[in-house]
Amino acid sequence: MTAQCPEGREDRQNRNYNDMDKYRDIYFIGIGGIGMSAIARYCLAKGYRVSGYDRTPSELTRQLESEGIAVHYEDNTDFIPKDPGSTMVVYTPAIPHDMGELAYVREHGYKVVKRSRILGEISAGQRCLAVAGTHGKTTTSTLLAHIFRSCGEGCSAFLGGISKNYGTNLLIGDNNVIVAEADEFDRSFLQLHPEIAVITAMDADHLDIYSDIEHVRAAFREFASQVSGTVIAKLGTDISRKDTGARVLTYSYDDPRADFHASDLVPDSCGYFTFTLVSPYGKTEGCRAGIPGWVNVENAVAASAIALTYGITPEKIKEALASFQGVKRRFDIHLNTASCSYIDDYAHHPAEIATAISSIREMFPGRRLTAIFQPHLYTRTRDFADGFAKALGGVDKLILLDIYPAREEPIPGITSEIIFNRTDAPGKVLLKKEELMGYLEKEPVDVLVTFGAGDIDRFTGPITELLEKRVSTTGLACKK
Repeated sequence: MTAQCPEGREDRQNRNYNDMDKYRDIYFIGIGGIGMSAIARYCLAKGYRVSGYDRTPSELTRQLESEGIAVHYEDNTDFIPKDPGSTMVVYTPAIPHDMGELAYVREHGYKVVKRSRILGEISAGQRCLAVAGTHGKTTTSTLLAHIFRSCGEGCSAFLGGISKNYGTNLLIGDNNVIVAEADEFDRSFLQLHPEIAVITAMDADHLDIYSDIEHVRAAFREFASQVSGTVIAKLGTDISRKDTGARVLTYSYDDPRADFHASDLVPDSCGYFTFTLVSPYGKTEGCRAGIPGWVNVENAVAASAIALTYGITPEKIKEALASFQGVKRRFDIHLNTASCSYIDDYAHHPAEIATAISSIREMFPGRRLTAIFQPHLYTRTRDFADGFAKALGGVDKLILLDIYPAREEPIPGITSEIIFNRTDAPGKVLLKKEELMGYLEKEPVDVLVTFGAGDIDRFTGPITELLEKRVSTTGLACKK
């Protein structure tokens, strides 16, 4: 149906992977990634000996070490378990192909697989509930897992962020239900064969992998074809019955044409919404989203759609929505007072940034919005410079940082300056990371948001501390 990379074809033609029970040691190259660390924790809980490499220490790697997982931070083959016959090596595609440890295990007879294959194997034969899409999947999948956990049904969940309810990116249940964030990067989600799946968006992204929007859409259609029960697509996405043998339903924030949507929306002064959840199963009045912003009502509708389709009762879903605390770095409110508010968000695509700005404007009408943005990847900056410039034009003050390269080498002529020169944000400044805190010490702030998928999260603590000191003692905090 779609053009596939050769590796993708091979993986799907060989669904009968070597049984993980053959191995005693699971070694992770890139263990500190959010998806890798969840699988590492799962393997540890299942009794495997787990260890791994990551480039730099982080809060996640420190937590893994505290849980009993050996992590090292140098490219050194001495740390790899010595018996290839009893060791499976899992790597993230973000690791360079010429990385020493990766080359070593390939040359010395180890079983070497991508992270996505392990998740595919773990979910095989279980009731997989997946959330796919270029935006919103982390919050939606984490909320879905919270619904199952809080209502007593239970589930195992592999999440793309740290749940604020549970303080982890992994939940382990005692039933056969798995909630998975289905990542489109490197076509990873094509390892999953869900029973029910949501598709939140099919925008152009990861064009270093897909080359153009048509290949992105083709991959999502193939993902839909692998769903056995029900596909719930956001209204307007290009998914129909011709793409899948599953039933196809739709959801929306508030469009009554969708099978699942919100109506009777009432925001409070702090941006939290009360609404009626409308679905093929009836109306559930008085729902309240546990985190603010209209975008989180949309995420709540998507998660509720899967839960209702599975068979969770509307009243239990309603209770779970209200108690959901969100995900770290996803519209994460660190400070919310009448005089100063600060939100940190993982948004790193123009559509995500535009949606977040829209939600913030609705939450804080009439207030001055300052955004700090760290672009992520040279290729993404190159491919979406105009989109970033337009989205960031919606703020009152823009502080633009240098590109976070992640896995990429620099591309000549591609810097943050190409966004800076194209945006019409009325106030804008281009800074290096080491200049940021000194600049903020002198900068007046009303509402501040930090955007980016790189290491901008290292600043959330210092920024929060700075702004808390600045807040008037008469500032009234907005609480649920």
